[in-house]
Amino acid sequence: MMVCPNCGADVPSRAKACPECGSCEETGWSGEPDHAGADIPEEEFDYQDFVQREFGARRAIPRGIRPLWWLVAVILLVLLLAAFFHGI
Repeated sequence: MMVCPNCGADVPSRAKACPECGSCEETGWSGEPDHAGADIPEEEFDYQDFVQREFGARRAIPRGIRPLWWLVAVILLVLLLAAFFHGI
C-alpha cells in the first residue's frame, strides 16, 4: 500500500491510479486531468452557437400525425367498439 500524494487515500500497490481521486503517475498525481488533446470544449462553451454551426440555421418544423394515421386510428376505434357492442 502507498498513500496518494494528491488526496491522501490508500492506493493498492498494483493500482494504476488512485481509487479515490483518479490521480496517477502519468498525470503527476494531480487532481487535474490531462485532457489537452481530447478536444473538450472550454468552460465558456456556447451551446446555441455549436448547434447553429453543426446543424445550420434552419429550425426543425414538427409535422404532427399524418392524416393516414388518423384514419387508421378511427377505423380501429370503430372496429373495437363494434366488437365490444356486438359481444354484449
